[in-house]
Amino acid sequence: MNAKGAVLVVDDDRAHRTMLKTLLSGWGYVIFEADDGDTAIEKVRERSFDLILMDVRMMRMSGIEALHEIKTINPAIPVIIMTAFSSVESAVEALKKGAYDYLTKPLDFDELQIIIERAMEHRQLREENRLLRENLGVRFDRQNIIGRSDAMEKLMETVAQVAPSDATVLLTGESGTGKELIAGAIHFNSLRKKEPFVKINCAAITETLLESELFGHEKGSFTGAERRKEGKFRQADGGSIFLDEVSEMSLAMQVKLLRVLQEREIVRVGGDEVIKIDVRVIAATNRNLIEEVEKGNFREDLFYRLNVVSLNMPSLRERREDIPLLAQHFLTQFAEKNRKDIKGLTPQAMDSLLKYAWPGNIREVMNTIERAVVLSRAEYLDEEDLSLIIRNEPAIEYSNHGNMPLEDVERNTVLETLEAAAGNKSEAARRLGITRRTLHKKLKKYGVMD
Repeated sequence: MNAKGAVLVVDDDRAHRTMLKTLLSGWGYVIFEADDGDTAIEKVRERSFDLILMDVRMMRMSGIEALHEIKTINPAIPVIIMTAFSSVESAVEALKKGAYDYLTKPLDFDELQIIIERAMEHRQLREENRLLRENLGVRFDRQNIIGRSDAMEKLMETVAQVAPSDATVLLTGESGTGKELIAGAIHFNSLRKKEPFVKINCAAITETLLESELFGHEKGSFTGAERRKEGKFRQADGGSIFLDEVSEMSLAMQVKLLRVLQEREIVRVGGDEVIKIDVRVIAATNRNLIEEVEKGNFREDLFYRLNVVSLNMPSLRERREDIPLLAQHFLTQFAEKNRKDIKGLTPQAMDSLLKYAWPGNIREVMNTIERAVVLSRAEYLDEEDLSLIIRNEPAIEYSNHGNMPLEDVERNTVLETLEAAAGNKSEAARRLGITRRTLHKKLKKYGVMD
């Protein structure tokens, strides 16, 4: 039988102590004894107890005096006082000084068992609440996440609640909104924070290599596999794995990922050894996965496995008050990196930043400020510095298409963005908030490229 907890029985009546020891041991508790209040205090200084059962009247030091000292040493220990009927007033005084409860002699054993179990549950709950407060409060690390807008504060409150759990998290939102930073905040504020945090972009690796990257491979399993390789899941064992752009996985890979989430085990490519893993999964996508499920592009069962906790990242348009903070943060960072003595932005420059729609979100702010810092020769970035990137690139209007079918609206928007980016497909994909691979698929569908 597993011990339910350590109980210190304090009573100067040896026969009564022996009876209580036999009774409580039978209920599954580990029993320690003290024959008076002063002895109890010494034992509390020596080790930790889950509960103390103590008589009021003892020869050398009363239970009331001992209670006061014990609460000074460790206020979290629940103390149950035992008293004769004639000294109930002393028991009430004990309650005022922090005793959990009191029982009158002769003891009702059923009542004693109920009160002890209730006290143990209360202690456990207090400890859980203490740990939760630590995780949500002082120890919560924002992982360099910039922003004090209502939208970001609400998001970070949710992140603080989710982080201590082991739940799978799905991060959604436009490209460039900082999903990787939030994934890092979740990991580094979890109980796994001392273990690996492994990241992989599912869209950046070809389908044939993605399985090997995730699950590893055996030597000789394919051309070029000259040695055994451990995959990202094995590297993340005990920690967390961040699957960025998970929606770009093929249906075949989705089946294999689903099996890992269900069975918590992997098999290397070309091998047959089943390897158990303990990994928290954090996934991210800039697509609407419900729509992708309806189109048959994403497995419904995998969606529900990933969507245990869903966090939507606000776009920069929804948190404009954070733009000055972000701009100054990146300015300081890149000025130091490039050894430039740039102190800030002019009011006109800041006005330009606030008026722009930022389709590329935070990533676009970072790139904009970095280029401006590199090209500027002044102490303050002005509107002209930013105009190299911003002024002739207004936010695309998506509403001026009348009653045009949705597919035509999408086609026109993509082609207009590509034209505004002077044919640069990477830049166009960034502004649209999609991957370059997705842009290629769309352009091929429109018949404008091979």
